[in-house]
Formats: sequence, structure tokens, C-alpha cells
Amino acid sequence: MKQNNQTIKDKKLSKVAFSHVGCEKNLVDTEHMQGLLDREGYQVGNNIEDANVVVVNTCSFIETAREESIRRILEFTDQGKEVIVAGCMAQHFKEELLKEMPEIKGLVGTGDYQKIAKVINRVEQGEIVNEVSKIPEFIADEKIPRLVDKNKFVAYLRIAEGCDYNCAFCIIPKLRGPQRSRTIESIVSEAKNLVAQGIQEIILISQITTNYGQDIYGKPSLAILLKELSKVSVPWIRIHYAYPTGLSDEVINAFKESNNIVPYFDLPLQHSHSDVLKSMNRPWQASLNESILSQIREQIPTAVLRTSLIVGFPGENQKHFQHLLDFLHRHKFDHVGVFIFSPEEGTSAFDLPNRVPSEVAEARKDNIISIQQTISKNKNQLYVGTKVKVLVEKISENNELIGRSYHFAPEIDGNVILSNTDNKSNYVGIFVEAYIYFADEYDLYGEVINTL
Repeated sequence: MKQNNQTIKDKKLSKVAFSHVGCEKNLVDTEHMQGLLDREGYQVGNNIEDANVVVVNTCSFIETAREESIRRILEFTDQGKEVIVAGCMAQHFKEELLKEMPEIKGLVGTGDYQKIAKVINRVEQGEIVNEVSKIPEFIADEKIPRLVDKNKFVAYLRIAEGCDYNCAFCIIPKLRGPQRSRTIESIVSEAKNLVAQGIQEIILISQITTNYGQDIYGKPSLAILLKELSKVSVPWIRIHYAYPTGLSDEVINAFKESNNIVPYFDLPLQHSHSDVLKSMNRPWQASLNESILSQIREQIPTAVLRTSLIVGFPGENQKHFQHLLDFLHRHKFDHVGVFIFSPEEGTSAFDLPNRVPSEVAEARKDNIISIQQTISKNKNQLYVGTKVKVLVEKISENNELIGRSYHFAPEIDGNVILSNTDNKSNYVGIFVEAYIYFADEYDLYGEVINTL
């Protein structure tokens, strides 16, 4: 082993920086690539200026994400960096990228990130590398090295990769392949590894989390997984991408019976009207929306509900949109993300007629945001005068403690801002009890009462 380390030092390996665009699944891929390179002796970080090689882990889900990915690629090639393009854009445009952007030195597909060290080695030798599998099949397990940011106390735990659905607007199955789940044992093992690194919150992710296990166990097995994860000594476990079809009684009971699975339901419903959902190739959903939401609220009164919506889908008329507005007014979600339909080549929605004019779609998006801001503010104000458990994550530039209660997921929801403490660094990374004295449409404001 010592001899191998000496060999690595003698090779004077490149300094490698990463630039990440896209979702949490992409972030996990980045962390695995960093871990693999670190194991091989590369100097790995996010300092672009000092790096010889820059890996841009890209997103290709919607046009704006592709534009940002391209912007970063050009920025780093203009700086004279050896640029390797990884992730969804590499998978999506494996031929076009190398042809149209000859400055790129290598491509790494969504099912090929485990090969990153070999790719960089080949690039260092002057080769132009195209390492993109036709159909992604790989999924990392707990044995694949992973560098998790030591300054963060939350980590994403991928329980499955890919998707077997065929939603009309979504290109993910083409970019990340069919669903492939990890074993319960593998997931629990990685959860324990994360806890040993100081992680206080684990967020379970996949494309359709409630379909976990269907491919390897013959049936959705999220409830069983949650029961096993509830035994892991981590304060919070959160679940993202819980499609309503998989929210069985067993899954809801797992939420109720666990002490560390927070009652936060991320439900990517996309729309409410049956006609639009049928066009989205989600005809099953319209009849489930109402019953699932009612069931969650009846069984878990403290549940926090988040959804994501698409406006401007081809054929969406004013009647359909008004149905969506009524749906929002009726159910009063805690958090809502709204996106304008992006026509993606290779999806069945790409050629659909009756496109909604962009200005109409923008207006509909703004309308939903305005409505939801009022709802969210009213929801947040219910916490004024109460005590909440808060995970403190950092100190702001204004010298305030920034954290989250379980009501807020990182990056996409609000924060809890605390301002009355001395020795603030002592609180970072721990849980406190906070008294909430003010709320707006995004954040809660409070004072630390004591540590937990």
C-alpha cells in the first residue's frame, strides 16, 4: 500500500475541480466521482482556479439547465482548463457535444461515473474520451467511495436509480435508464456510514421513491426499507419524490410508527385536471390526488405537504388551469414548486399540438406563485408563538444562525433564522429548541431556547 501511494505521488496527478449542475441525484454522482479520485491520489475540490482538470457534471432535464451547463463548459474551456463533461448532457448528446465543442476532452455518462479515474488518466495522456454507455446500468453502493461535504450536516441517500414510467414530458428514463434499486442491506449500511461522518439528516432519493424495490423484490418495498432505516441512529430521515401510487397504508404507517422519519411528503403531482394528466401519460393520478391528500392529513395531522406542478402543458386551457387553482386553494400545500412546460426532444409531449404561448404560461406560473406565497405565509404564521426543533446549519453573513425545522427541506424550502445567541459557532451542526416570534412567506424567525 505504501509503495502504491509513493507511485501516485511520483505521477504528479492533476488537480481536479468539480462544477455541479442539476438535481440531488447528480450531486450524489459528483460526490462518488470525488471519492474515487481522492482514493487514487488526485487533489480534489471545487477551486476551479487552481485545477488543471474541471469535471462539469451536467443536467439535461430542461432547456434552462442545459443552457447553464453549456455556459459553464465554455467558461472553463475559455480558461484553458481540461474539461470533462459528465452526467445527463453527456448521456443525452454524446455525439453532438464532441463534434460541436472540440474543446471538451472527455464525456462520462450517467452510468459510467465509476470510471472517472480511468477517464482522467486517459485525458492526461492526450486522448479524447467518450465513456458513455448506451443504456445506463450502474448504480453505486456503499462500497463506492464518496466525499460528502464536511461543512454540511445533511446528505442524500440514493435508494434507486432510473425510472420505468413514461411520463410524456420527462426524458429521465432515456438519460438514466430503467429503475434499478439497491438492496435494503446496502442502503442501511450507507446510512450508518453517513451517521458516522456526522450527518444529522438523511434524505432518501430516487426518481420514484415510492416504487423502491419493485425491480429486485417483486413489489414496492419502501415500507420495509423505512422500518429498517428507522433503527439507524440519525435524528431525521426525509423522503423526496413520493409518487401517490406508492403511498400505501404500509408506507404511511411507517411514517407514523417511526421516531426519525419526518412527516414531510414531497408529492410531484404535476397537475390536477384529468385531461391534462391523461395527456401527461399519468391517467391514474387524477382519481388518487384527493384521496391520498385526505388520507395523509387524517392519519398524520402534523404532515407537511409539498408538490411540484407544470403549467403550460400542450392543450392546457383556462378551464384546466382554473381547476388547478381551485385545487391549490382547496388543499393549501405548505410548499409548491411550479415549472413551465419545456418541450424535450425524445419525449412524447414534444410533438403534441396546441402549444400554450410562452407569455400565457409565464402568467400562469406567476399566478400560482402569488397564490402560494399567501398560503405559505399563512401556514408559516401558525408557528409564531410556538417552539420548534431546529437543525442549525451555518452562520449567515449577518451573523445569524441559519437552520431548518422538519417543515423545510434544504435548498427548496425556507429556513429558520435565529439571532439571539453568543458563541454561534458552538451551535452549528446541532439541534436546538427555538421560539418562533415572526414568519413571512418563506422563513421563520426565532430565538434559541436551549440545545437538544
